[in-house]
Amino acid sequence: MAHRVGLIIPSSNRMVEEEMVRFYPRDVVAHVTRLRMTGPNRKPLEKLLPEIEAAAAALVDAKCEVVTFHCTVTSMADGPEGERAILEAVKRAGAHHVATTSTAVRAALDACNAKRLALVTPYDLHKTEEEIEFLHAAGYEIAYAKGYELTDSDAYCATPAATWRERVLAARHPDADAYFLSCANIQGIGEIAGLEAALGKPVLSSNQVVIWDALSKIGRAMGSGVPGSLFNKTVHAAT
Repeated sequence: MAHRVGLIIPSSNRMVEEEMVRFYPRDVVAHVTRLRMTGPNRKPLEKLLPEIEAAAAALVDAKCEVVTFHCTVTSMADGPEGERAILEAVKRAGAHHVATTSTAVRAALDACNAKRLALVTPYDLHKTEEEIEFLHAAGYEIAYAKGYELTDSDAYCATPAATWRERVLAARHPDADAYFLSCANIQGIGEIAGLEAALGKPVLSSNQVVIWDALSKIGRAMGSGVPGSLFNKTVHAAT
């Protein structure tokens, strides 16, 4: 019997199906639904929450065991209180297990015993600073941070994985416990193993940690075949 996981992503995202979904085990089916919530469609969180709840309810109808709100920027932009509000919206829809990109990132960092990280994003200064503020509030230190100020989703998707590999390598820092390549709409999972070999530290990406988090919640994290030492880590407590 197949397990089912649900993902709520921005309508502009073109990388989740292309880069991420293929890494789920054969007995785990990913169901994806979209909301218009980024770029010109960005709106205050209080207006987005009813849409998140409705999208989560649709995924619950599809018998998804885990429902994840998967947008790194939106899950972090309003701090820990915003993260909690999103989780509550998904819970109200009746999901058995709930998550956001930000909760998956935090769970992965904790599993790697990482308190100081190097952060690489495609975002402008404002969005990158929002992530830094969120991570600080969650108890992490930022050893290095660089946002590459790409203009829009077209630029995110057009940037090859090799470019992100070079940018993560450029973030090498002696105080970093781990490296985080942020954003669900960029390529990067395929570079993780090589980056870990070069840097000698865990390397995480938004899409990778969301896979790990969902599989953890259904007891399928170990041996999933997704690149990265994260998948050798102890499964965290389910939510």
